[in-house]
Amino acid sequence: MASVPVRTRPQQTQKQKRFVPQRPRAPKASDPVLSVLCWGVTHQVTELTQLPPPVMLLPDDFRASSKVKVTNHLFNREHLPAHFTFKEYCPQVFRNLRERFGIDDHDYQVSLTRSPHWVGSTRRLLLSADRTLVAKELSGEDVGDVHGVLSHYHQYVVQCHGNTLLPQFLGMYRVSVDSEHRYLLVMRNTFSHRLPVHRKYDLKGSLVSREASDKEKGKDLPTLKDMDFLNKNEKVYVGQETQRDFMDKLKRDVEFLVQLRIMDYSLLLGIHEVGREGPEEEEGEEEEGGGDDGGGGTPPEGIGSILTPHRPHGPGDFDPYVDVYGLSSAPRREVYFMGLIDVLTQYDARKKAAHAAKTVKHGAGAEISTVNPEQYGKRFLDFISNIFA
Repeated sequence: MASVPVRTRPQQTQKQKRFVPQRPRAPKASDPVLSVLCWGVTHQVTELTQLPPPVMLLPDDFRASSKVKVTNHLFNREHLPAHFTFKEYCPQVFRNLRERFGIDDHDYQVSLTRSPHWVGSTRRLLLSADRTLVAKELSGEDVGDVHGVLSHYHQYVVQCHGNTLLPQFLGMYRVSVDSEHRYLLVMRNTFSHRLPVHRKYDLKGSLVSREASDKEKGKDLPTLKDMDFLNKNEKVYVGQETQRDFMDKLKRDVEFLVQLRIMDYSLLLGIHEVGREGPEEEEGEEEEGGGDDGGGGTPPEGIGSILTPHRPHGPGDFDPYVDVYGLSSAPRREVYFMGLIDVLTQYDARKKAAHAAKTVKHGAGAEISTVNPEQYGKRFLDFISNIFA
């Protein structure tokens, strides 16, 4: 039998595949500054908890800083940039201030790092998701100003046991991404995160150019000024004892600012109307420590004459660390939030020049805002003492 030849398929030359490891392209963080801030605050608070608080603060603590430089190759690249630096200024000092203001470090870290967001188009004010903290962007010069007053500020907070209308400074940081530096000062929100604010005033005690613009008045929650307060015949309805206690506290704070040669500060006044729903969240807030319109909710019946930071009305009714003033028998049942803001402007050569220029323009007797600290403080107290009914 003839054998059948078996046809074999010609052997194909197979190309050897070379696998070149690809460097994964992780998407950039949606907001690198926020990502690094959240990472840095968490890192720093964790580090601090490993160290016992100092028995007493030393002069070096007011000049100290802690810096972390990260070269991030692969880990968590979807949330953090490849290279960044996080710096905390005076960590032990601000840790001590948080303790004196009754803020637990863990609560502070959770509040600040859980989905914070920028307020307004200028992105100069950061609000924590729970609305209890705000972070204001500073210039490098502002950071120097904070360092210049920090030891005096800390000493004053110790002396008054944290019972002050001054902004509550809780932390100061520098976030560096792609050779760009952002400086942020964290403070407690002056307004409540539970009760919405329906009217808001920034009061300096000056009358020249102290009226909100038409554009500002068109907002859902405009920041009104001194002339608006007078033109609307606005008043704060609290009892005599409450008014006296408030003014005593304010006078002490103003005397402290005058000693530091500080001027151009304001009283931020937020008014909640009992029984009225909150306005829409307003974009564009820029006040130091002002936050935005606060949260929702309505207060219980019968608002007390004064609720101090250490005597909240009841569990969940008010913020336990925000000064709340109200009087249930007032013509309009209202709750008031008041605090000082913008307390870093010193009366230096630049302000003296501005004072001279405005005096020439408006006359020597005009109520301009740029005056020496003593005059500013006296005029400010005179104006605020008259806002009460």
